[in-house]
Amino acid sequence: MHIILPFFLLMVAAIVLLNMWAAKLKIAYPILLVVGGLSVSFIPGLPLMKIDPDLIFFIFLPPLLFAATWSVSFKEMKKWWRIIGSFAFLVVFFTALSVALVTNYLIPGFTIALGFLLGGIVSPPDAISTGAITKFVKIPKSTSSVLEGESLLNDASSLIIFRFAMVAVGTGQFIWEEATLSFLWMVIGGVGIGLLLGWIFVQGHKRLPTDAPSDIALTLIEPYFMYWIAEQLHSSGVMAVVSGGLYMSARRLIFLDSTSRIRGQSVWESFVFILNGIVFLIIGLDLPEIIDGLHSKGISIGIAIGYGVLVTVVVIAARMISSYAALIATLIFRPGVIPHVPSRRRRWMLPLLLGWTGMRGVVSLAAALAIPVTLDNGPVFPYRSLILFITFVVILLTLLVQGLTLPYLIKHTRLFEGIFNEEAEELTRKKIKKELKQHVYQFLKTKYDNELDGHTGIEKLLRHWEERAKAADDSWMNEKTKIIFVELLESQRQYLSELNKDPSVDEDIIRLQLYQIDLEEERLKII
Repeated sequence: MHIILPFFLLMVAAIVLLNMWAAKLKIAYPILLVVGGLSVSFIPGLPLMKIDPDLIFFIFLPPLLFAATWSVSFKEMKKWWRIIGSFAFLVVFFTALSVALVTNYLIPGFTIALGFLLGGIVSPPDAISTGAITKFVKIPKSTSSVLEGESLLNDASSLIIFRFAMVAVGTGQFIWEEATLSFLWMVIGGVGIGLLLGWIFVQGHKRLPTDAPSDIALTLIEPYFMYWIAEQLHSSGVMAVVSGGLYMSARRLIFLDSTSRIRGQSVWESFVFILNGIVFLIIGLDLPEIIDGLHSKGISIGIAIGYGVLVTVVVIAARMISSYAALIATLIFRPGVIPHVPSRRRRWMLPLLLGWTGMRGVVSLAAALAIPVTLDNGPVFPYRSLILFITFVVILLTLLVQGLTLPYLIKHTRLFEGIFNEEAEELTRKKIKKELKQHVYQFLKTKYDNELDGHTGIEKLLRHWEERAKAADDSWMNEKTKIIFVELLESQRQYLSELNKDPSVDEDIIRLQLYQIDLEEERLKII
């Protein structure tokens, strides 16, 4: 313990320093994390960090998925559900199938089951890596919504493939009838369990006398409960966390107060950031043992790297093919839902962007590390070290090649030039603010009409609504005015929630306004 704990603290410090360096270089921090993980493997004398493969998913996946559900726009997911569903399920399966066929044909002794296992591991793109990279360039809302929605569901579909492949490798057989029923239970049961537990957790937050620290602590353990209970019932823990997280996210204004929402956002951002970094560094610490495993099987590093490059080409090609197939199918069957672009050339370049955003990351690493050392009946798990090594190569190459070139591709092809209308976005923000002011006035006139005249506090509240944060004197904010102020803020939240039902309104603008209202309420508490 006296060795592991300081080393763990050094890992966190290294993650923070790498993130700072990435910000200075203006590149995505997952790129430096994966390079840092590779560099760690060359440091002599480091302690071996062993984590039970059965615990990898349980430790890392639930909070990462849960955090993603709170940032994604469910309204946008519903708008683009067709393409999100096709990428999250059909494209993942096509990628896994492609990897399985190619590796079975080219890698000696590699069975179809092992190929599907590897395919399930490397098929899901990583949303955090993509988001970290695309923050340096501006992409259309429709594209970012597809990528965010896909990232939630493709983890579930790929891990279901992973689970079935593990069964096939362990038993040597695959029964389609049982697999189909199991798949349906995993999906439907996982969603049902997640929704039920999400409802229970929401009721608990509402009815128990919780404060901000206890609310945040509960949200940290709730995804683990969702995942564990679903897995105990032989359903999909991933689907449970995703569905439960989306349910709770949509009701965050109901069961969390402004303090819990503001503080919780900061806590979760730091927590997810550290988890991502630790996974990348763990694979670096495991690389010496992985390489020893390759040598013991008579596989040279050069050959293993060649296999990794091969699989990387396959997953990129499969995503490219799928992107263009999706566009062609949409043009034939649903031309009206294609995002507007200024020219035909740019329309045909859109799939290129979607295909090139397939960086792999934490989920693939966690899945690879979750492969057991031995099978249930005792023998060593076949090709485990090779699968781990190929996974690391795929992640490294997709992050370095695609990750470093994606911003350049977007900027220099002028793919989205003329698509963005910043003036329209600014007009939307101003329009919402103006409507909020009108709503404030109507709220006060309707509910406190008899008290407006002669009440200095309420008159000043209405007259100086925008300037109140700059006011040097807060003496006008008496207890009566505070009560009205809180009611007014809650009324604005309800108004914005109703406004968010309009498909044409950008949910990011709504969330920003809600965040500003939370800040206003927090300021009120210290007056």
